Amino acid sequence: MTVKTAKGEQVIECDVVLSAVGVTTNLENIGIEELGIKVERGRLVVDDFYQTNVPGIYAIGDIVPGPALAHVASAEGIICVEKIAGHHPEPLNYQNIPGCTYASPEIASVGYTEAEAKAKGYDVLVGKFPFSASGKASAAGVKDGFVKVIFDKKYGEWLGAHMIGANVTEMIAEVVVARKLETTGHEIIKSVHPHPTMSEAIMEAAAAAYGEVIHL
Repeated sequence: MTVKTAKGEQVIECDVVLSAVGVTTNLENIGIEELGIKVERGRLVVDDFYQTNVPGIYAIGDIVPGPALAHVASAEGIICVEKIAGHHPEPLNYQNIPGCTYASPEIASVGYTEAEAKAKGYDVLVGKFPFSASGKASAAGVKDGFVKVIFDKKYGEWLGAHMIGANVTEMIAEVVVARKLETTGHEIIKSVHPHPTMSEAIMEAAAAAYGEVIHL
């Protein structure tokens, strides 16, 4: 097959082509139009607590704006019901949603990429730690991949993280929690991680960002 790339056309020999062009909402014939519920670009318009423009009607998940992910829909549902029940939940922070690809090796990320952070005006510190330098990865025979972290140089705010390798879809939760708690880069470095583990690569990458890594 022939594909267009930034460097021009490229010919790839293959046996099978998997084409994944995305998904669309299925809103037809369920009464949306009759009720007058507002729709934009194929998604129902909702407020921070998932109420539509029609009082008493709520929507969550793949039919509202935001990532079409199971863990996002679950969080939206909890926030929505808590609000209906009279509690005072926080709106969901869509900038702190982990994205996971269950390939081999696995891929996981959260927050800004390095390019996005710079475009937002941040002066960034970037650290990277390869699994080839990880004792656990070597022992398990899964040395492919790395952890990359991005911090704001001024305040140490954790702006983003990107991982490729074995078990990174499990490891990304540490970053999500740390960002929720507004943890800084130095707090990660000073948090003792168990050795040998895959997860200590996060600490090592943070140390690399601050020029303190000693295991590379």
